[in-house]
Amino acid sequence: MQALGDGAAIAWLRTLLVKGPQALQRDHLRYQPHVAAVPRLHLILLDTSGSMRQGGQGGRLALAKGHAAHLIEQAARAGDHVGLLCFGGSGVELVVPPGPARAAGAARVRQCGGGGGTPLRQALNMANTLLVQAKRRSGGPAWLWLLTDGRTLEQPAAPRGTEHAVVMDFDDRSPAIGRCAAWAEHWGAEYRLASASI
Repeated sequence: MQALGDGAAIAWLRTLLVKGPQALQRDHLRYQPHVAAVPRLHLILLDTSGSMRQGGQGGRLALAKGHAAHLIEQAARAGDHVGLLCFGGSGVELVVPPGPARAAGAARVRQCGGGGGTPLRQALNMANTLLVQAKRRSGGPAWLWLLTDGRTLEQPAAPRGTEHAVVMDFDDRSPAIGRCAAWAEHWGAEYRLASASI
């Protein structure tokens, strides 16, 4: 029997059945079985294309890397899982395979180079595969984070296998082209402006 005050929830129906017509006593108490929380997977897709490199050292890519590192650190504190895909001129690279988040994983973000085109569709295809595999392994919830300026002509289909998607918009140019907001609306995803996200 578990002691009172250990944080376990009392199963009142079972407790009342055991108690019957007697006055409630400590030994009548029955508890809900403790169910361990399944970690959430945060799959981060970081756009490292040439348009993200504009703005120099403190430009869009540097800001996006800061956001990605922050997401990894938050996931590590929460006991969640994380994965990181970078996509740019050299294709799609799985920098951090999905698994338990470690604060040290934030350092891997700095290794992501930049330049070239924006293979967004290819990145989303790989993300869909990783999400399906993660679902088979743990069955836990998954969030997809797309960090991009939306400067591509591709019209990507909505990601699959995720409970929640966030499109974080790094398009700081005027006029902004608005693709990130349009994708978020089409996908039923959350839309965030990068400047207001941390």
